[in-house]
Amino acid sequence: MDFYYGLLQIIGMHTILGLSAYIVLLTGQVTLAQAGFFAIGAYIAGMLTVLAGWHLVPSMLVAAVVSGTVACLVGFPALRIKGLMLVVATMAFGEAVRLFWFNFDYQRSKGEALVGPLGGEGFKQIRYFPENGWTTGEVATFVWIWVALIMAALWWIDRSRAGAVLRAVGEDELAAQSVGINLTAVKVTAFAVGGFIAGIGGAIYAHYTTHIEHSNFGVILATFAIAYPILGGLTNVVGTLLAVIFIQGFLVEGLRFLGDWRNLLFGALIVLAMNVRPRGLIDERAMLFLRRMFGLAKRGTNA
Repeated sequence: MDFYYGLLQIIGMHTILGLSAYIVLLTGQVTLAQAGFFAIGAYIAGMLTVLAGWHLVPSMLVAAVVSGTVACLVGFPALRIKGLMLVVATMAFGEAVRLFWFNFDYQRSKGEALVGPLGGEGFKQIRYFPENGWTTGEVATFVWIWVALIMAALWWIDRSRAGAVLRAVGEDELAAQSVGINLTAVKVTAFAVGGFIAGIGGAIYAHYTTHIEHSNFGVILATFAIAYPILGGLTNVVGTLLAVIFIQGFLVEGLRFLGDWRNLLFGALIVLAMNVRPRGLIDERAMLFLRRMFGLAKRGTNA
């Protein structure tokens, strides 16, 4: 049973990572910076619980605020570029963050051991969950509470005036600007919210894995972050969740018996999925179908 709880934890954390990119992609910006924000959240929260002895939840929130603030600062220069140059610039930022943690040393004595980040050796002994007697089921529940909260918040934003503004900017910046939408405010806000969400995911990841190092937050993780919402579709946050289940649950874990052959199959299946469902697993037609089904079910219930 622990294996399935562990899989639920992985899917939950990657869903948070994907949702952090989802809101940025709504504005038409393709970013590879999410792994960097994820790393900031992981290290900050780890230092607060291990070195300062904080409770996990306030540590996560502080880490998310720091990550969101950094994302906000990154968002301003990112406005000057777009397209491929934005991808390259944000990837460079992510690598800069990774290398910062690679060279960051800050250890303190805790009993007979030294704890804290130690450069290339990583940050060990982030043992909040085991030290407080959390079971794998309780950790999985904790992760999915945060997934549910973030999905609910983004669902609400998506269906509010704010969501309409985000999508307007993503569809046509010139038209959005012509009706009085402040492009700078919208894009920077999307970056900041995405960084905040990534910080929460990173904080949970650090305490789940108990040992983090700079190599955990490379380009592959950043690629996963944007692959989830693109594959799932930008029509609905549920698409991101389905994409994570497909990639992490089926391709990564379900086909583990194939060994290195999974790498070839992974690329082939992603290309196939994007050709069959170019607008994502949950596109406009799928949403219309679901709404009709829901409407039929509702009428049937009333009858």
